[in-house]
Amino acid sequence: MPLSFDNALGIHGEALQVRSRRMELLASNIANADTPNYKARDLDFRQVLKQQHQPDQLSMSRTHAAHLDATGGAGGVGEAMYRVPNQPSLDGNTVDPQLEQAAFAENAVQYQASLDFLSDKFVGLRNAFRGGE
Repeated sequence: MPLSFDNALGIHGEALQVRSRRMELLASNIANADTPNYKARDLDFRQVLKQQHQPDQLSMSRTHAAHLDATGGAGGVGEAMYRVPNQPSLDGNTVDPQLEQAAFAENAVQYQASLDFLSDKFVGLRNAFRGGE
């Protein structure tokens, strides 16, 4: 029986990619908290995973090798959206440092959980390959 890593690992590999991309965006938001006119961005985790599991939707084709890939805006992991500020600042910056730090901490915990799930999956696969030792 052939083994498919996509089936064996489930959604956890994709979740890890999306969490990683979200962590990059949140870190960028925190780093630019004092930058005038910087607009905070984020990913909708559920929406991105939903899009990745429904690839049969209308897709764009590349007519030339130099054209950009149309698999999803931010590095193929989903479209980054601008966050609506709770209280916009006078300089046009939409970053709320406390909100960003809380979102970063929550995402870090969820990233670690995805890593733990993947680790458990690999341990299970290793045991299956060894015959259940």
